Amino acid sequence: MTCWYEGPLAAFDTETTGVDVETDRIVSAAVVVQDAPGAKPRVVRWLVNPGVPVPEGATAVHGLTQSHLESEGRWPAPVMEEIGREVAGHNAAGRPLVVMNAPFDLTLLDRELRRHRASSLAAYLAGAPLCVLDPRVLDKHLDRYRKGRRTLTDLCAHYGVELSDAHDAAADAIAAMDVVRAVGQRFAARLERLTPPELHTLQATWHAAQARGLQAWFAHNGSPEAVDPSWPLRPELSAAA
Repeated sequence: MTCWYEGPLAAFDTETTGVDVETDRIVSAAVVVQDAPGAKPRVVRWLVNPGVPVPEGATAVHGLTQSHLESEGRWPAPVMEEIGREVAGHNAAGRPLVVMNAPFDLTLLDRELRRHRASSLAAYLAGAPLCVLDPRVLDKHLDRYRKGRRTLTDLCAHYGVELSDAHDAAADAIAAMDVVRAVGQRFAARLERLTPPELHTLQATWHAAQARGLQAWFAHNGSPEAVDPSWPLRPELSAAA
């Protein structure tokens, strides 16, 4: 029987104006679908003119300048509609959605849908439960005592995955998918009997525990920084309040 990490997966990634999911904007995004390991991925890309200034620091990360986005990017409203439908379509089709650091990308997509479509990610999903595989959460739980950082670049190096163009949305999405497949293979004895929906539920628990541990570490070191335990989507600020 084919294990989930050997079957069809979809992956989603964004590049943005910054790291605040409540105020920053998507400037590029990609959804990638792969039917099996080694199969040619199918890629859908979007380039967005966010309609707000793009900080130089963000451009230094992903290479997308204000002038390039203004001349080549599309307006956000139709793009967010397309992304919402694309993500929801793969979710409805039963393809697990790979998202590196899901609470960032999925929450930012939700906020962009609210901002430009007066809607939400939940509305596009139309009641279908999300099924997300987050390589960061999986790796931190399954290899919790390994020292070092766990960015996508670090995970690719650790699992022998090629990342040829870091901070390109499509390249990052493909790499995240390859990392998830590699994690599945390396920890097959612990994962192969779990279905993707079961693993989704476990990741929410694992992420919450990881957040509590990081929060305790911050407190121990005198930092006021808060860590949100929500996964894979952060609640609206009004709802959280």
